[in-house]
Amino acid sequence: MSQVVYTSNTRLYEGRMARTPDLSIVIPAYNEESRIAPTVRDTVGYCRTRARAFEVILVDDGSRDGTTSVGRLLSEEFPELRLIRLAANHGKGYAVRTGVVNAVGRTILFTDADGATPIKEIERLESALEAGADVAVGSRALRAAGVQVRAKLYRHLMGRTFHFLVEWLADSGVKDTQCGFKLFQSRVAQDLFSRMRMNGFSFDVEVLVMARQRGYRVAEVPVNWVHQPGSKIRLTLDSLRMAADLIRIRAHCLSGEYEVPHLAPWSRLEAESKVS
Repeated sequence: MSQVVYTSNTRLYEGRMARTPDLSIVIPAYNEESRIAPTVRDTVGYCRTRARAFEVILVDDGSRDGTTSVGRLLSEEFPELRLIRLAANHGKGYAVRTGVVNAVGRTILFTDADGATPIKEIERLESALEAGADVAVGSRALRAAGVQVRAKLYRHLMGRTFHFLVEWLADSGVKDTQCGFKLFQSRVAQDLFSRMRMNGFSFDVEVLVMARQRGYRVAEVPVNWVHQPGSKIRLTLDSLRMAADLIRIRAHCLSGEYEVPHLAPWSRLEAESKVS
C-alpha cells in the first residue's frame, strides 16, 4: 500500500485498546472539502444518541483540495473520529479497504462522503445482521414501505446497464451492487477486504462476488437514498473502466486468486504501535 499519514486522536486510540467499539464507520473521501463536514457531523451526532461505542474513520484518498484540513479540524472536535490520509489518489476501493483493515469495531459500515444514504438507515442493515446475515447491502433497487429513492435519470440508466453486465460476467447475487452503504460483521469484512484486488468503483462487485464464493450470507436491504450534486463518477470513462474490471474479477475467480489473502489487517500488524 502507498505511504499513509495517520492523524489520530490519542484519547480514542487508548480508549480503543480498553474497549472495542460496537461499530466502525469508514468514509472514503476524495476532494470532498465542501461535503465531508455535514456527513461527519450527522454520523457522529446520530451515533452518540445510541450510547454505544463507535469510531469513524475518514480516509482521504490523496485529495488535492482542503479535505485533509477539514478532517483534522473535525478530528479535534470529535474524539471518535480518526483521519487517515493516503499520500496519493488510488481510487475508492483502495480507500475503503484502507479504512476497513484499520477498523476495530465488531461491525464495520462503509458509507459515502456525500451522505446520500442517511446514517439512520444503518438500523435496517443491523436488523439484517441480527437476523443472521454476514453482510447487509443497502439497495436502491428494492422497494419497501417508507423508503424513497431519488436518483437522476442518467444514474438510473447507468445502474441498470451495469447490473446487466454484473449478472452476465460476475454473478454477485445482488440487484444493486453500487450503493455506497454496506455493513459487515468484522471478521467477514477483514476476510473479504484482505483479498481485494480492485481499487476503483468496481470493488463493491468484487467484495460481493467473494462473499458469495466464500459462503457468506448476504442480505440486500432497501434504503432511502437521495442524489447529491458533486458526484465524482465520469459517465463514459468510468463505465468503460468498470466493465473492464468485471472481466478482471471473473478472471480472478476462475484463476483462484481470491483463495489467498494478500493484505493483513492493521489491527494484527500494528496493534502495539503508536499512532502519531
